[in-house]
Amino acid sequence: MIALPPSTRIYLACGTTDMRKGINGLAVLAQEVLSINPHSGALFAYRGKRGDLVKLLWYDGQGFCLFSKRMDRGRFVWPVTGSGKVSLSGAQLSMLIEGIDWRRPERSDRPILAG
Repeated sequence: MIALPPSTRIYLACGTTDMRKGINGLAVLAQEVLSINPHSGALFAYRGKRGDLVKLLWYDGQGFCLFSKRMDRGRFVWPVTGSGKVSLSGAQLSMLIEGIDWRRPERSDRPILAG
């Protein structure tokens, strides 16, 4: 994945999105539904109805970038709410793209003794 600047804000569009939409349609959703300027440099994530396709829209300062990923097996973990937005960190976005439940990641046990 392309490395985003650390200050990039990341938003999930809750609910489902018509995945036939391209750059212009998704930018309009960011502006009208999420009430965020799509040219602000934030990254917007949208998920389809089946849950196996996600699209990421990002304005890099020169133009819009549209990335998509379709899961062969499984579904992307998404908030249950039907509308609105959720803010994520870069680490949570990485987990989401890998198909990991970013809301409750499993941590390994910490060692008790050194050595």
